[in-house]
Amino acid sequence: MSTAGGTTGTTETPEQPPGKRKFTFPSALTVLAVVTIAIWLLAFLIPSGEYDRNGEGAPVEGTYQRVDSGQSFVDRLNDLFLSPVNGLYGIQDPKTALVSPDNSGDLYGSAGVFLFVLAIGAFITVVFATGALDRGIGRLAHRLRERGALLIAGVMVVFSVLGTVEGFAEETLGFYGLIVPLMLALGYDRMTAVGAIILGAGVGVLCSTVNPFATGVASSAADISLGDGIALRFVMWIVLTGVTVAYVIQYARRVRRDPERSLSGFLPGDRDRDETASGADGAAEVPELTALHKGVLVATALVFAFMIFSVVPWASALTGDADATPYGWELDWSFPQLAALFLVAAVLVGIVARMGEQKLSSTIIQGAADFVSPALVILLARGVTVIMNNSKITDTVLHAIEGVVKGTSSGIFAIIVFVVNLPLAFLIPSTSGHATLAMPILAPLADFAGVSRAVVVTAWQAASGWMNLWVPTTAVTIGGVALAKVGYDKYLRFVWPLLAILFVLICVFVALGAAFT
Repeated sequence: MSTAGGTTGTTETPEQPPGKRKFTFPSALTVLAVVTIAIWLLAFLIPSGEYDRNGEGAPVEGTYQRVDSGQSFVDRLNDLFLSPVNGLYGIQDPKTALVSPDNSGDLYGSAGVFLFVLAIGAFITVVFATGALDRGIGRLAHRLRERGALLIAGVMVVFSVLGTVEGFAEETLGFYGLIVPLMLALGYDRMTAVGAIILGAGVGVLCSTVNPFATGVASSAADISLGDGIALRFVMWIVLTGVTVAYVIQYARRVRRDPERSLSGFLPGDRDRDETASGADGAAEVPELTALHKGVLVATALVFAFMIFSVVPWASALTGDADATPYGWELDWSFPQLAALFLVAAVLVGIVARMGEQKLSSTIIQGAADFVSPALVILLARGVTVIMNNSKITDTVLHAIEGVVKGTSSGIFAIIVFVVNLPLAFLIPSTSGHATLAMPILAPLADFAGVSRAVVVTAWQAASGWMNLWVPTTAVTIGGVALAKVGYDKYLRFVWPLLAILFVLICVFVALGAAFT
């Protein structure tokens, strides 16, 4: 999952000779630790200042003024020391606006999001432990094995749906052993399999609708509902997924007609496979879905459908009025309720799958443990914003950027947000950490530009998703090409025209979204 693992995993590489060790990009935790110290040091140089706030707590444009932070060196040192703690459950004093774990006031830390990440980690791990999702996708691929284009489209759409709903990314690494032989048996090449897997899931994550690790974390940091902006993201998902599927199918057909045009080439034995191949060298028979597996898949679909229902502001979505009075049946759930939902759902899926108390308990614990890394990334990033808040430099940074975007049209502003986040997505490959760090600055900027904060969330996640389609710092990309035995340089040659197309489409969508909202 793109944020579940923070897209920071690495694949094993051969040992380098002494003195010739290959540079490995640091993990998201290391990057954020360095960012924390850097921001703490910069806070001594950046002047303190603040805006006047309106009734909703948003900064009022044109009211910025320099102020004294009132912090001693010891106070600042204490903020650095407690930054991870404040990032988890720091409390903001309503009078001084300072954040500390000992204050009384509103929760400023990310405890709700932290627990939600652990809960959904437990749920997803239980689902995968049943084998239902793997077998379901395997059955789809096998049943469509004699209809190549439909197989490619089917696999990519399923992966894209999983990507847009729950950030399906690292999990795709387990499907190369199935998809690569199938594609070769149908007369395609290894690059076709890589494109179907990486781009299928990747475009879904890029256009996340309710992905909790991208849209969810960013919406929380921007102080908006997870359902805000879902209509724009849904249309964007349909269009970009369609374009991506068509791109891969077009390449696959070209290779099938003329194998010499393959960008990846063929390994010995690749061209000897035929459509009836089976066993280790071909499209092996996939076991049937049992009633138990079908029950798990139905339960999983219902859980995500209910999550979508619970977070969408239906009155606003159906009337087009952002201030519409919520319907009586709207739930308006947030992260505490969603965390509880996925914990209960994990237990229910385990019961449906007849896992037994011991196995279910250990699987839930293992799932939560596997997701501690992205959860820690979130609280570390939130800790950085606490340092900025307590030293009163957040508004100073906001004021500096305000001067840059002031006077730009709403559409240009949305495109700027997208472009600015591209290098940030490379430096902070964890989408959840990137969101928690950037949104406190980007969201108020949207207010100044007269643009919906939901558009900023969409532009931000598009930048993160676009970068993660190709950067070598993601396990999904570098691990995928390694498993498929395709050179990374060849993958870049294959994907760059699509990246250019997606870049233009994203700019169009966020600009139109800003104009219409």
